[in-house]
Amino acid sequence: MDFKLEICADSVESSLIAQMAGADRIELCDNLNEGGTTPSYGKITAARDNLSIGLHVIIRPRRGDFLYTDTEYDIMRRDIDICGENGVDGVVLGILGPDGGIDIDRTAKLVEFSYPMSVTFHRAFDMCNDPVQGLEDVISTGASRLLTSGHKNRVPEGMEQLKVLVKQAGTRIIIMPGSGLNESNIVSAAKITGAREFHLTGKKIIRSEMIFRKEGIAMGSIS
Repeated sequence: MDFKLEICADSVESSLIAQMAGADRIELCDNLNEGGTTPSYGKITAARDNLSIGLHVIIRPRRGDFLYTDTEYDIMRRDIDICGENGVDGVVLGILGPDGGIDIDRTAKLVEFSYPMSVTFHRAFDMCNDPVQGLEDVISTGASRLLTSGHKNRVPEGMEQLKVLVKQAGTRIIIMPGSGLNESNIVSAAKITGAREFHLTGKKIIRSEMIFRKEGIAMGSIS
């Protein structure tokens, strides 16, 4: 089957490995354990300089929910500007209102501001109050693509909802399943949902080469 594979990566090194393995596109982020936040300027530029495949950058100013202050919204706009200046192909974002609906107005403004980069509405969609109306709202913003697990934690549990979303979307927007996909279930996901683009994350813990270790002091979650 003919898929397009987007690989989520939190480093330039991981992005290059994904490219060599045959990925069609990279979604670059920081803080994968928090669902992904906007990477640094240095990481964005280094990724663009070293990758020949598509590069999308997540625009998420912090962990947590997707209801943003005016200051956070301004940060998102500035980060999009940096991406555009550095030849990034697309940005990945999502904004909700306090009622759990898609924030159409703010999202549409960011879509317009991002042009000619494409915009993927990310898994903030899976936290919205109504997937059917939510999809129509995302489409109305002008976004090119929707990343979703089908309103479940993982794609394998959200297959039926994803199938409904793919049919509802038609040719108006690309539905890209993501979360919990791997080589053992992606073929069945494609057959059941009818989707043709998929989002995966490959993880491997690499031990630090530091020989000296300072005991009794931790930096965040690192010990």
